[in-house]
Amino acid sequence: MTETTLPKPPTLPDAQTVLSVQHWTDRLFSFRVTRPASLRFRSGEFVMIGLMGDPDPATGKQKPLLRAYSIASPNWDDALEFYSIKVPDGPLTSRLQHIQPGDQIILRPKPVGTLVHDALLPGKRLWMLATGTGFAPFASLVRDPETYEKFDEIVVMHTCREVGELAYGRTLIEALQDDPLIGEMVAGKLRYYPTTTRDQGEFMGRITDNLASGKVFSDLGLPPMDPATDRAMVCGSLAFNKDVMAILDGFGLREGANSEPAEYVVEKAFVG
Repeated sequence: MTETTLPKPPTLPDAQTVLSVQHWTDRLFSFRVTRPASLRFRSGEFVMIGLMGDPDPATGKQKPLLRAYSIASPNWDDALEFYSIKVPDGPLTSRLQHIQPGDQIILRPKPVGTLVHDALLPGKRLWMLATGTGFAPFASLVRDPETYEKFDEIVVMHTCREVGELAYGRTLIEALQDDPLIGEMVAGKLRYYPTTTRDQGEFMGRITDNLASGKVFSDLGLPPMDPATDRAMVCGSLAFNKDVMAILDGFGLREGANSEPAEYVVEKAFVG
């Protein structure tokens, strides 16, 4: 993809210019936008992005339509990348899916989030557990050198309904070993475990089932999770998060936060 080299001057408050867009399926797309020069963030954090809504019939004024999006690019990237679902009747995504290079989006440059290394205690193995577009923060973290400096092994479990919905994550992960910055760090450390629940794939089943049954440990030749060595990050629907938290609690892991690091963290702001 070719990125726009001369972005249009901003005409919206907190505006950033779309550099490129890639549609992965009829329901999923990713896009890159310019990065504010002042923006500093930790890989795994999210920001509020959006577009202007329709004018209010009574006042004629427009209000921004904003929602939380994890930054999918690592903190060293010159641009910002996002990964999104398309909701036909969604107030924002029904519009956002039609953006083109050169268009502008609103970006509030105040990153926050819990899926960061600072919220975890030191450990040996890091599990990244995601469904659907919940993969986005992990797209940032698996491209961050700090991830490989802090852990001996990283296991990415990503579950979607259909094989095609894994394309964004699979393409990104397969390219990591040839990455000039972290390629050597990734080799031998990153384990990828994609599963589907509807299509037939290499691995099948929900993350919760594969963890609870021990299948993932058997498939990868790993011991069950141990709070002495294992850490986890979770990003999916509220129901998914709740179910995974119960399983992690059962392994003896405790939920952490920026203010009180522990063995696992959950992104509660994710919706989709």
